[in-house]
Amino acid sequence: MRTIRLYDMLWVDIGETAITLKFAESVSKSSVKPASITYPFDDSAREKVEEWVSNLLARAYEGSLPSKRFKVIINPFGGSRKAVSIFDNQAKALFEAAHCKLDVEQTLHTQHAIEIAENLDIEAYDGVVCCSGDGVPHEVFNGLFKRSDAARALSKIAVCQLPGGSGNAMCWNLTGTGSASLATVAIIKAYLVVSTEGKRKPLDLISVTHGDCHIVSFLSQSFGMIAEVDLGTEHLRWMGDARFIAGLLQRISKKSAYPCDIAVKVAIDNKASIRDHYRTPENENVRGAEELLKLEYGTVNDPLPEDWSLIHGALMAWMSADVNFFPAAKPNDGMFDLICVDSALSRFKLTKTLLAVETGSHFDMPQVICPHHSLVGVAIKSSSVVLKVDYKKIIAYRLIPHKREGVAEEYISIDGERIPFGPLQAEVHRGLATVLANGDRYEARGV
Repeated sequence: MRTIRLYDMLWVDIGETAITLKFAESVSKSSVKPASITYPFDDSAREKVEEWVSNLLARAYEGSLPSKRFKVIINPFGGSRKAVSIFDNQAKALFEAAHCKLDVEQTLHTQHAIEIAENLDIEAYDGVVCCSGDGVPHEVFNGLFKRSDAARALSKIAVCQLPGGSGNAMCWNLTGTGSASLATVAIIKAYLVVSTEGKRKPLDLISVTHGDCHIVSFLSQSFGMIAEVDLGTEHLRWMGDARFIAGLLQRISKKSAYPCDIAVKVAIDNKASIRDHYRTPENENVRGAEELLKLEYGTVNDPLPEDWSLIHGALMAWMSADVNFFPAAKPNDGMFDLICVDSALSRFKLTKTLLAVETGSHFDMPQVICPHHSLVGVAIKSSSVVLKVDYKKIIAYRLIPHKREGVAEEYISIDGERIPFGPLQAEVHRGLATVLANGDRYEARGV
């Protein structure tokens, strides 16, 4: 007798005299592979067998859509350049065992995924699987955003990621794993928009305006150390995720300050209310799709709204791919998370705080009152912005960075992609995009 979890059940083929159960079989704690078992049946029982198989698949895919149709976009140049082999060896056979329909394409150059998404036949696919780092999902969202039918495209096409780059934050947040095979099963079994019976998994996107450009961000907007750790370690891509740790350790000892002004529109300003908000289920977005595309606060070139709080100071930002900076972040609450850090913190206290981030306990640290609004930490994540340890929920912000004397290169990063150094403004489009996920929260432990 073999026990197979419904979650692991991928498909059942009915032959002339036997049925074949296809499922995901554990190879290790971090890996699965497709396997099958065949059982014979008498042809006189075919009707009952077909009914049994139909009921089994209905339970195995309850709330989801079987035989999903995916456009697969692989970036062969990202990270350690292993995305093609990762997909071929760890994901493809699982998708095929689940009878998913695949259309696979490799990117040929930067922004190729934008072109693919902008010209995608959205009626032919249920989702886009990005086997890459976080840059390809960023391009896919922006390609869908540039379309004339952007609201419908972003609502209909679910975007997901298999870990194929040095930064795989989307995969970790939505599937809870950095294993390509486990993530593949999560994508196969995840909820998807499917008539009135399915469940839409909305994701906030962040509008970012800088100069005359308007793009969307799903992951992070960063300035200072976090941007330097990301963009300034491109030469260490061969190290995979470890390049972020190496870059962080190189820079934290300097305790550099990054001068800027930041203005914010605050939504929730105390930790107790933020914790209550995190633990309250989100209601589905009730605004019309086209309304979601509108900018409520204008662009970076418009006058600053009068009710925004302006902070003058020196800021830096940091982020590590495997550390949960944003324990109160939610996929669809229409807010960022903001944490402030006093610039007077010693290296010892700053290091202690960073160690607390690894377990998420930094949220419960005493709030820092910044006496002169002089700050040393700011990181901005799609659904979240982090400073330290004064935690707030905000819904929009404007960043005005100032160049440092004698510094040749300054960095601003949007989802890991470099943009020109200068002012930017960001606000949330609540629930504009769609992703594949089984839960209503990010997989990281919350508050």
